[in-house]
Amino acid sequence: MSFYGLVDGSDSSLRNYLKQLPGVDQVGAEARAAMLATRSIKTTSKAWAIDTAISMVDLTTLEGADTPGKVQALCSKAFRPDPTDLTVPRVGAVCVYNDMVGIARQHLDSIGAQELPVAAVSTAFPSGRASMAVKLQDTEDAIVAGAAEIDMVIDRGAFLSGRLIEVFEEIVAIREVCGDRAHLKVILETGELVTLDNVRKASYLAMLAGADFIKTSTGKVAPAATAPVVLVMLEAVRDFYDLTKVRIGVKPAGGIRTTKDAIKQLVLVNETAGPEWLNPSLFRIGASALLNDLLMQRMKMSDGYYASPNYVTID
Repeated sequence: MSFYGLVDGSDSSLRNYLKQLPGVDQVGAEARAAMLATRSIKTTSKAWAIDTAISMVDLTTLEGADTPGKVQALCSKAFRPDPTDLTVPRVGAVCVYNDMVGIARQHLDSIGAQELPVAAVSTAFPSGRASMAVKLQDTEDAIVAGAAEIDMVIDRGAFLSGRLIEVFEEIVAIREVCGDRAHLKVILETGELVTLDNVRKASYLAMLAGADFIKTSTGKVAPAATAPVVLVMLEAVRDFYDLTKVRIGVKPAGGIRTTKDAIKQLVLVNETAGPEWLNPSLFRIGASALLNDLLMQRMKMSDGYYASPNYVTID
């Protein structure tokens, strides 16, 4: 691998590259994120924003109590979020545990949703605590079962201990398993990285190692997708594009539950990375309850009143 010509894959090269990254002005990042959160949008733009946000949702269920029936129902909802209104776009992907990938893929295919990808969480999600052999097999199993996207977690213990090359090489190895068969999303678990400087460093490390997306969180650790964190990650992909002419996607996950939350994310994207990222191929939102609220707000704009949450199904 060339690693975009920025590092040669060695520990010293990686450390030297990451060391020269500018530090994050935490006060400035928090202030800018707070300012962007106050932006309002026109009614016509809101209708577009709601549909765009729906198309970016990775509709997710990652519970120990998941059943085949629950996953199949989620897949049906992902493909036809509102069966009474076929103008509602499908979501970006269905995200499930490894053992549910085959069930999701088979059901999606059976309802004519062949183009809707299944994403699988991998590499001992959410902790990342497993041997490399297990992580590689975990990823291979998911792809063989039909996953077109892999959401892997990094070893935060290694990262925080300064063993950066271990994290880098692990991502490289998972990238090699994915090959051309699956897109790779790398979960940084930003709630455990402590500082925005670490978020920036982890973002670059993941991109250099071959990530197609960088993702904030597993959704199992708080805080998750905070606005300053997403801002720093969007700045990272923007600046990385300036260096390499390669666009890397961003996926915030955890705590994005309302239409208002989702629109704030879209404003962050537009004002930080740029409008090119306002596309499901470069921006996703990991969520479960969010889709219901987006649908209710869409109905409100169309019909002038709020539908019952039961109308859009309880997750």
